[in-house]
Amino acid sequence: MPEVPDVAAFTLAPDWVAEVLSASTARLDRVGKLPIYAREAVGHVWLIDPVAQTLEVFKLDGARYVLILTAGGDAVVRAEPFDAIELALASLWAR
Repeated sequence: MPEVPDVAAFTLAPDWVAEVLSASTARLDRVGKLPIYAREAVGHVWLIDPVAQTLEVFKLDGARYVLILTAGGDAVVRAEPFDAIELALASLWAR
Protein backbone atom coordinates (compact mmCIF):
# COMPACT_ATOMS: atom_id res chain seq x y z
CA MET A 1 0.00 0.00 0.00
CA PRO A 2 2.06 2.95 -1.25
CA GLU A 3 -0.17 5.50 0.50
CA VAL A 4 -2.50 5.12 3.45
CA PRO A 5 -5.96 6.17 2.23
CA ASP A 6 -8.17 8.35 4.38
CA VAL A 7 -11.00 5.81 4.75
CA ALA A 8 -12.76 4.00 7.57
CA ALA A 9 -11.66 0.54 6.36
CA PHE A 10 -9.19 -0.89 3.88
CA THR A 11 -10.31 -3.02 0.94
CA LEU A 12 -6.79 -4.20 0.08
CA ALA A 13 -5.96 -7.54 1.72
CA PRO A 14 -2.66 -7.82 3.62
CA ASP A 15 0.20 -9.98 2.34
CA TRP A 16 0.60 -11.64 5.75
CA VAL A 17 -1.59 -12.34 8.79
CA ALA A 18 -0.55 -13.66 12.19
CA GLU A 19 -3.15 -15.17 14.50
CA VAL A 20 -2.31 -15.81 18.14
CA LEU A 21 -4.30 -18.88 19.10
CA SER A 22 -6.12 -19.31 22.37
CA ALA A 23 -8.39 -22.06 23.62
CA SER A 24 -11.42 -19.90 22.87
CA THR A 25 -10.38 -18.79 19.35
CA ALA A 26 -8.25 -21.60 17.84
CA ARG A 27 -11.16 -23.27 16.04
CA LEU A 28 -12.40 -19.96 14.60
CA ASP A 29 -8.88 -19.01 13.50
CA ARG A 30 -8.31 -22.36 11.75
CA VAL A 31 -11.77 -23.25 10.42
CA GLY A 32 -13.46 -19.87 10.04
CA LYS A 33 -10.75 -17.41 9.13
CA LEU A 34 -8.35 -19.43 6.96
CA PRO A 35 -10.88 -19.88 4.12
CA ILE A 36 -11.64 -16.15 4.22
CA TYR A 37 -7.95 -15.27 4.08
CA ALA A 38 -7.53 -17.65 1.11
CA ARG A 39 -10.52 -16.11 -0.67
CA GLU A 40 -9.01 -12.66 -0.18
CA ALA A 41 -5.58 -13.87 -1.41
CA VAL A 42 -3.60 -13.30 1.78
CA GLY A 43 -0.23 -14.78 0.81
CA HIS A 44 0.93 -16.09 4.18
CA VAL A 45 -0.73 -16.93 7.49
CA TRP A 46 1.10 -17.64 10.73
CA LEU A 47 -0.67 -19.48 13.54
CA ILE A 48 1.11 -18.88 16.82
CA ASP A 49 0.20 -20.96 19.86
CA PRO A 50 1.82 -19.46 22.96
CA VAL A 51 0.69 -22.31 25.24
CA ALA A 52 2.06 -25.08 23.01
CA GLN A 53 4.92 -22.75 21.99
CA THR A 54 4.50 -23.50 18.29
CA LEU A 55 4.54 -21.58 15.04
CA GLU A 56 2.82 -22.87 11.91
CA VAL A 57 3.46 -21.04 8.64
CA PHE A 58 1.02 -21.44 5.76
CA LYS A 59 1.54 -20.25 2.18
CA LEU A 60 -1.28 -19.69 -0.28
CA ASP A 61 -1.14 -22.15 -3.18
CA GLY A 62 -3.94 -21.37 -5.59
CA ALA A 63 -7.13 -21.37 -3.53
CA ARG A 64 -5.78 -23.23 -0.50
CA TYR A 65 -3.02 -23.01 2.09
CA VAL A 66 -0.07 -25.34 2.29
CA LEU A 67 1.77 -25.82 5.59
CA ILE A 68 5.39 -24.92 4.86
CA LEU A 69 6.89 -24.70 8.35
CA THR A 70 6.16 -26.02 11.82
CA ALA A 71 8.53 -25.09 14.60
CA GLY A 72 8.46 -24.53 18.32
CA GLY A 73 10.22 -24.11 21.59
CA ASP A 74 13.62 -22.46 21.29
CA ALA A 75 14.00 -22.99 17.53
CA VAL A 76 15.47 -20.26 15.37
CA VAL A 77 13.66 -20.09 12.03
CA ARG A 78 13.46 -18.22 8.77
CA ALA A 79 9.72 -18.00 8.21
CA GLU A 80 8.15 -16.75 4.99
CA PRO A 81 7.48 -14.02 4.08
CA PHE A 82 10.18 -12.69 6.42
CA ASP A 83 12.74 -15.39 5.68
CA ALA A 84 15.48 -12.83 5.08
CA ILE A 85 15.87 -12.64 8.86
CA GLU A 86 16.14 -15.20 11.63
CA LEU A 87 13.42 -15.32 14.26
CA ALA A 88 14.21 -16.80 17.65
CA LEU A 89 10.90 -18.31 18.72
CA ALA A 90 11.90 -18.15 22.38
CA SER A 91 11.38 -14.38 22.14
CA LEU A 92 7.68 -15.03 21.44
CA TRP A 93 7.23 -17.06 24.61
CA ALA A 94 9.21 -14.79 26.95
CA ARG A 95 7.29 -13.63 29.96
